[in-house]
Formats: sequence, C-alpha cells, structure tokens
Amino acid sequence: MKSAVETLNPTRVRLTVEVPFEELKDSLDAAYKKINQQVTVKGFRKGKIPARVIDQRFGRGAVLEEAVNDALPKFYTDAVNEAELSVLGQPEVDITELKDGETLNFTAEVDIRPSIEIPDFSGIEVEVDAVEVTDEDVDKAVEELRERFASTAPVERAAEDGDVVTIDLQAKVDGEVLEDGVADGVSYTIGSGELLEGIDDAVKGLEAGGETTFTSELKGGSAAGKEAEVTVKVTQVAKRELPELDDEFAQLASEFDTIEELRADSRKRLENMKQYDQATQAQERVLEKLLDLVEVPVPEKLLEDEINTRKHNLEHHQLGQMGLDLAKYLEIQGKSEEEFDAETKEAAVKGIKTQFVLDELVKLEKLNVNQEELTEHLMRRAASSGMSPDQFAQAVVEGGQVPLLVGEVARGKALAVVVEKATVKDTNGEVIDLDDEEDEDTTEASAEETPAESAEEKTEG
Repeated sequence: MKSAVETLNPTRVRLTVEVPFEELKDSLDAAYKKINQQVTVKGFRKGKIPARVIDQRFGRGAVLEEAVNDALPKFYTDAVNEAELSVLGQPEVDITELKDGETLNFTAEVDIRPSIEIPDFSGIEVEVDAVEVTDEDVDKAVEELRERFASTAPVERAAEDGDVVTIDLQAKVDGEVLEDGVADGVSYTIGSGELLEGIDDAVKGLEAGGETTFTSELKGGSAAGKEAEVTVKVTQVAKRELPELDDEFAQLASEFDTIEELRADSRKRLENMKQYDQATQAQERVLEKLLDLVEVPVPEKLLEDEINTRKHNLEHHQLGQMGLDLAKYLEIQGKSEEEFDAETKEAAVKGIKTQFVLDELVKLEKLNVNQEELTEHLMRRAASSGMSPDQFAQAVVEGGQVPLLVGEVARGKALAVVVEKATVKDTNGEVIDLDDEEDEDTTEASAEETPAESAEEKTEG
C-alpha cells in the first residue's frame, strides 16, 4: 500500500491511497465466505459454493463491493497512522479506481487537529476581585439563616407582603379547566415570586375565605406559555415570626454557643467562598489571555457539529425541562435569533480552541492523570449530575466515556500550570498566591465548563 497526504487547509487533509490487488486477498476470501453463508445454490451444500459459481450467479462486482467495504477501514487507518495524523470525525471516502486483479485506489478527506505553537505564557498578568467581607455581608448571611428558622402563626386579618398564605388554585385556558391546573393547600410566601406572575397583587388584601381571579401566563405544564384565567382562594393567612438574634438562636441554628461565634463563622465562610470565586475568576481570565496568545484554526465541520449540539441540548434538555421553547426563551432573554446564533458560535469556537490549546499543553508538559485524581474528578462530576458516584461511574464506563473524563482532568492540570506561572493581582494591587488545593479544584471546574464535551467526543475519532 502507498499513501500520500495533501494539506487542503490547516485543519483538513486529503489522503490518496493505492492498494495492490493482492493486499485485498483476505477481504476477498471473507467476502466469498460471507456470501456463501447467505445464499443457496442447487447442487451445492450451504457454505460450500465455489467462488467461480458465486461469480457466475451473483456477479464478481457484488464480491468486490463486499471486499472493498471490508478492507477500506483498515487501509484508511494504516494511511492515517503512517502519516501520523490526529484526525477528527469520520472521513469522506471516494473510490477513484477499482481494477479487478490490479489495484484499488481511493481518497479520503478528513479534518485534523491543527498544529498549534504554544508561546511563552509566563508573562500573563490578570486582575481579579479582592476578597473583602463587610459587616453588611455578615449581617445578610446571618439574616438569611434567621429566615430559615422563621416560624408562622395564623392571623385573622388581610394578607400582607411577607405573609405565608395557604391557597387553592384553579387555572382555565379558553374556559376549560386544565387537568394539571388544579392545586389545593399550596403554601406561598407573598413577595417570593415563586408562583405565577400577578399572584402577589391578587392575594394581598384577602382574608381567609377570600377568593379572586386574575390572568397570568403559565410557566409550565400542559399549557406552558399560554394565558390562563386563574382563580385563587385563600384558606389561611399566617404571619412569619423571626427568632431573636441572640445566643439562644446561635445554639439553635449552629454548633456555636454565642451569636458572636456564629457571626465569626459566617465571616470565615464568606471569605472562603470569595476566595474560591477569586480563584475561579483567575482561571477564567488567565485562560482568556492564553487563548489570545495562540493562533488556533477551527475545523469548519467540527464547529458546525458543536453549534448544532449546543442548540440541541438547550432546546431539548434545558428548555424542555422548564416547559419553554427557543422562541419563548429568546423573548425572556431579550435577544434576537441572530444574537443567539452569534453567541452560540462564539461559545463553540472558544470551547474548541480551549480544548486544542490545553491538550497541546498536556503533551508539552507531559502531564499524566493518576487513579486518585480521576476518582476525585468523578466524584465531583457525579455530585453535579445529581447521581451517586456508583451510578455515575457505571454510566461513564458503559458509555465508553472514561477517556473523556481523563481528558478533563488533564486539561485542568494543564491550566493549573499556566496559572502557576501567571501574575495574579487583586483590585487593591496585591499579588495573589492561589493555594494549591484551590487551584486544583477550580482549574478542573473551569476545564469542565469551557471545552465543549461534545467536541471532545468528536476529536476522539
């Protein structure tokens, strides 16, 4: 077999392959054997039909077609390996010549990973938000905790903002009560915005036993997006009562004995959260600077597939769970379809570039992923997916996704290398020394979100 490579552009090549006919012998034998098992000829036992009889009865062309279909993947793979190509996706194959007894010639056009040159990135500098926790931040955190321990007490008066009302609901569309439009005994805090638009104004001023009707667009259910006539009846009005902010509350709501200790712990937790956010921000901004330094051609077919995958996942998974279609989503977001398409393309390009650049860094830095790192990453991914670690691990193995997770961890480590060499300052001008453990967590989180996983699946091809 002889092969040659022609570069069509930085991300696509054409392989020209010439195969001497004798190298098709194994595939021809397999073709005759396969046809032997599928047909019957009078006078011959099944599986014992001579090749010349098969040629006469069914045509040599049918045998050649079967043999070529069997042989092409091997010859294509051999040509790819010989040229040391990193291919993306499936090739477009064209048989240019097939002469019985002489030769098989074909071409294969396929996308490849572009050649990327990583420049010196040690001079990257980024600015991140300073970690500052104010007394007001602590007050807010403690107040939120206080809200969680609020109690309610029924009152005999009209409902007001902040009250908890028990209500019965009935929704009609075009005069017909919806099957899924009836709910009794619903607990609702006025002003929370957790139910239908317009319900706050409807129930305020009503006492227990009061009833009214208002119009609202349904957010979910069988008539999501439609205008409905909603009847609401208040069966109870209750006032929320907040506990006193004293040592007794601290003992109730935490493991601390005093309110001062509780506030100190709240401050520490807020500092940790802001430090985590700061580290994540550093990862994102260093990555942006790195991508600006590197020229990365993006394969057109890979980009098209990634855009389609992102749109499909949004429309059929995320929006579907919320009872929305794309048009309604864009209306809520205040975006045109053109703006949405442009943003989706921009995100897809960034995802693909990120993957290519970090994968190249993995090779240059000779980074490996050990079992402990993979297990920790799997545990985090399982938690974010809502599955148990065992369930997630089983799904990953059965889906053949282990290499994808290994790639995510490796890219996180590659990004950590870049961040370690970058200069990170906060808005106060202080140089930030990101803790190693925080680096590991946040770089992996960043690497999970930024490179497109669906693009990664295609690049494995």
